[in-house]
Amino acid sequence: MSAQAEAVDVVIVGGGPGGLTLAIELGRRGIASVLFDDKPGTTPNPQANATQARTMEHYRRLGFAHEVRALGMPPDYPTDMVCCTRLAGYELARFRRPTSKEAAVSVRALGGSWSTPELPHRCALMFVEPVLYRYAQRQASVSLRFGWRARGFREDETGVVVEAEGTDGRQRCTIRARYLVGCDGARSMVRRQLGIEMSGESQFAREWMGGKMHAMYFRSRELYAVMNRPPAWMYFTVNPDRRSVLVAVNGADTFSINAQLKPDEEQDDIPLARGLAMFEEALGATCPIEVIATGTWHGGYMLVADGYGRGRVLMAGDAVHLFTPTGGLGYNTAVDDVCNLGWKLAAVLQGWGGPLLLDSYELERRPIGLRNTQLARTMADRIGLFRVSPTIEAEGAAGDAERKVAGDYLLDHLQREFNIPGVTFGVRYDGSPIVVGDGTVPPPDLPNAYVPTACPGGRAPHWWCPDGSSLFDHFGREFTLLVTAPDAAAAHEVAARAAKDRIPLQVLHLPHRELRDLYEADMALIRPDQHVAWRGTAGTSVALTLRRAVGFPP
Repeated sequence: MSAQAEAVDVVIVGGGPGGLTLAIELGRRGIASVLFDDKPGTTPNPQANATQARTMEHYRRLGFAHEVRALGMPPDYPTDMVCCTRLAGYELARFRRPTSKEAAVSVRALGGSWSTPELPHRCALMFVEPVLYRYAQRQASVSLRFGWRARGFREDETGVVVEAEGTDGRQRCTIRARYLVGCDGARSMVRRQLGIEMSGESQFAREWMGGKMHAMYFRSRELYAVMNRPPAWMYFTVNPDRRSVLVAVNGADTFSINAQLKPDEEQDDIPLARGLAMFEEALGATCPIEVIATGTWHGGYMLVADGYGRGRVLMAGDAVHLFTPTGGLGYNTAVDDVCNLGWKLAAVLQGWGGPLLLDSYELERRPIGLRNTQLARTMADRIGLFRVSPTIEAEGAAGDAERKVAGDYLLDHLQREFNIPGVTFGVRYDGSPIVVGDGTVPPPDLPNAYVPTACPGGRAPHWWCPDGSSLFDHFGREFTLLVTAPDAAAAHEVAARAAKDRIPLQVLHLPHRELRDLYEADMALIRPDQHVAWRGTAGTSVALTLRRAVGFPP
């Protein structure tokens, strides 16, 4: 152990998408951080296969959405979702979705619910994490220490002391940080040491997403031919024997399949022969495959931590919320957590954030954890409690009739689960101490519809500029005062006052009537995470509003 503790601003425990994105957020602001993760590197197995549009917007802001969009399946591979009796059996429903090439073109013509510069991207996290790792590694103030385990911490008046060791047991270190952030997953050491409990449900009886799941990652060049149907991204099997989902990983020859285990099968170590038998059960045929990896996981968690931290120790991602995977909300909520937290930590460490700023993290994000947990549960109930009889696989009129009823129901479900702009773009921070409301009422929070609004607290509405660029690309790194009125003189006065207070603020003057109508105000104050902190006119005290938005008491 070193005689004197190394000193940094922030220690991050956990190097998944949340921890790595936080490292990038801090690093691009010059905040010194050390990240510990006990894995030797990024995840080698497919998981978290959907990067939602809001996450892609964050990746665009951080500079690498284009790299992520190039990953995964070929650009001309359809991202359809299919429900079928067996993978080689009857097709019940198909929700058609664009290829990544089509999405890149169609996004510019979309508006309303899908007014965004970035549509969702279907790509396994095993491809995304190396991009996050590479960009975090590029930050001069960030030290990534994979193969290291944070053993514990203690907090005092000036910071947090973290003890860590190499997973080989040969090295140890002591780090003194001003803050500690636990992004260390479901079994979070940080949460356990803080003594913060998780509340919600950990057991729920469903035929799908209701308990232990068996995962298998494999390679097969013959599977597409055996399935003998147009390719898709996800294939859900719906039959009375066992529910499962097959996910195309590279669109050529690698796949993952997750099968629901029955109550008497829920041991952690499933023999390989049993896993292969479950695969053939889902397929309804035989097909040679090469197994790459297997494992078990729990598909029925709906838990949110009772607190998102204490004192100088904060948490994000799976350390504070565990969802059933329906809707793909876990990974994406984690990224949104740290994009909220990152700028706040930096503001406090750099001296321009006020005493209320870090408190606003839990006040804003825990309600979203509760919201998204409930949304995921609703989706899981709709698909997991749906049952079919053996007739679903029968030939003839009776089978045709049941397949028609099931297909109609399942197509409706696929549209509800995978067309969720309201979930992604509708996150709001109403009631936050750093949001200044204007008395307007936001649109209802609906999963499958989003109404663009600049009502303070929500994501800033997107707009394509006349030159074809995205409005989001013109926002500053920190705060942006968007001016839609012809005269921006008052805004520049606010910027001069902000400079005296050392609050980074960029004035963005875009006097376009269409943009003024969209924002319904002459000015809008946009936070670093692209949420609207305030909107109004030059006659109001914008400078005082800005101080409140960075955490100073009103």
